[in-house]
Amino acid sequence: MLAPTALVLALFVLYPLGLAVKNSFFAWDLLTPPRWVGLGNYAEILASGELWGAAARTLCYSAIVVVFSVGLGLALAVALNRRGAVYAFVRGAVFSAYVVSWVAVALLWMWILDADAGLLSSILRALHVRPLNWLGDPDVALVTLAFVSVWKITGYSMVIFLAGLQDIPPSLLEAAALDGAGPLRRFVHVTWPLLRPSTAFVATTSLILSFQAFDVVRVMTQGGPVKSTTIFVYAIYEHVFQNLRVGRASALTVVFFLLLLGLTGLQLWTFRATAAPRRAS
Repeated sequence: MLAPTALVLALFVLYPLGLAVKNSFFAWDLLTPPRWVGLGNYAEILASGELWGAAARTLCYSAIVVVFSVGLGLALAVALNRRGAVYAFVRGAVFSAYVVSWVAVALLWMWILDADAGLLSSILRALHVRPLNWLGDPDVALVTLAFVSVWKITGYSMVIFLAGLQDIPPSLLEAAALDGAGPLRRFVHVTWPLLRPSTAFVATTSLILSFQAFDVVRVMTQGGPVKSTTIFVYAIYEHVFQNLRVGRASALTVVFFLLLLGLTGLQLWTFRATAAPRRAS
């Protein structure tokens, strides 16, 4: 029963990963035969500082995306977990951003964030506030892209949290209310502990989505200004398709995979460790 899924994973995940590991030990420009360099590609990305720069930018971007998408998704789920056509319409409107393609989202936000004629800049000028160069300032470009990603994926987080909220037995909340617990105490002591599996799932998938970000960077900033938005996936793309450095791109891919694997494992371990004392009590 698992054979079809295992075959797909082996063909599209394990085989490309193994090929990346193999290529990371060679210098190859796609035109001439590969040349063995051993750990030379890893030494180059370490010595140049490229690895640390890409890792720092990716972690910063991912931290913003995960924290705000999880927080806003939970807040929206709690606020919209009600019956009625208005609430259903708002839920659909929020989730609609998630089903739109990344390219369409990037183009929309490029228009909104344009420093000269963008909608946001026009509103700020009307309020006598000096707008920022959202995509051209190295200090704010990465944060801007992160919040564009938050806007897109928050609807997904909201739907997962809504499913978790609707799976909570109403009798538990009613019993807490009869014991004198107010809305805040019911959320902290009843709702939030029961949402831990949903939170772990949303946080993990949001982390993976944020690490896979490419379209929004390619369309909106092309890794600039001055590489301030060159995160891991875009750095790999530049090496392969612009610089023809397959070996260095493969080395970055291997490090990228190990970093994502480690962060995901740490995240899941943290949620399980914090949930264990509650189950024991």
